[in-house]
Amino acid sequence: MIDQTLSDALTLRPDGEGGLIARLTGEFSNAPISMDQNKGAPFGGLMAALAAGAMRQGLGIEARLRSLTIQYLAAVRFEDAVFTPVMNRGGRNIAYASVTGGQADRPAVQALGTFGRDVTGPTLTPLTFRARPLHDLEPTPLDSSFGPWFTRHIDHRFVAGPRLYGENAGQSPELGCWMRTIDAASLDEARLLFLLDGLYPTYFTAFPAPPVISTSVDLRADLLGELTPDTSPDGWAYFHFTSRDVGGGWAVEDGVAHAPDGRPIALVRQRRKLMPTRG
Repeated sequence: MIDQTLSDALTLRPDGEGGLIARLTGEFSNAPISMDQNKGAPFGGLMAALAAGAMRQGLGIEARLRSLTIQYLAAVRFEDAVFTPVMNRGGRNIAYASVTGGQADRPAVQALGTFGRDVTGPTLTPLTFRARPLHDLEPTPLDSSFGPWFTRHIDHRFVAGPRLYGENAGQSPELGCWMRTIDAASLDEARLLFLLDGLYPTYFTAFPAPPVISTSVDLRADLLGELTPDTSPDGWAYFHFTSRDVGGGWAVEDGVAHAPDGRPIALVRQRRKLMPTRG
């Protein structure tokens, strides 16, 4: 049973003091479905989408989001959280904004956003798109003993299986997957940010079980193409993630998202802190 829809989770309401309130529930916990929701915290992709939404809504920004950089300071509780945006510098063609979010006694995230309008100039899109077509693939939901609660809001279709627990050992640690949110809404800015953090760490495919758990420290997303209702009317996008470096208790992972017609629409880089393991 779904207790809160994604549209509800993305809704921000003014607090009357310049901030915007989001209702955070365990429905979007990053804890495994096999565990109590309260063992986890609100999913990082949701927090990124809320941070961007708070800047846009609270500051009245209409230009496209070009980049979002978010730091995850602490895990917030499953209750109302306030996002307070600030316009650092606004202009005709580009605007720089920031936002802090969390509860009064627990700052949870801080983020920077760059917004700007298109102007006439040269075009170069070297990112390639070679995934298996969506219609060739069956739905592949994550196992409930492993998949977090928030993944109940995502349709996954892996192009070569989940590749978990060493299937990529000795090979490139990468993973390809078509994803959309289960409401099948057309892909928009918030849903794209949500999905850019919608899979487990790619290094899970390189190492044997049990998985080395990590927490997200920071994430940067660069949105490349304009998102209109025609970009992906059914919400699908293809995501390809690669582990770039794992060592010393840290991991760096990159990802690229493509619209169904092959156009690149986003890049993402995420820094993770690995939890200590017993030898």
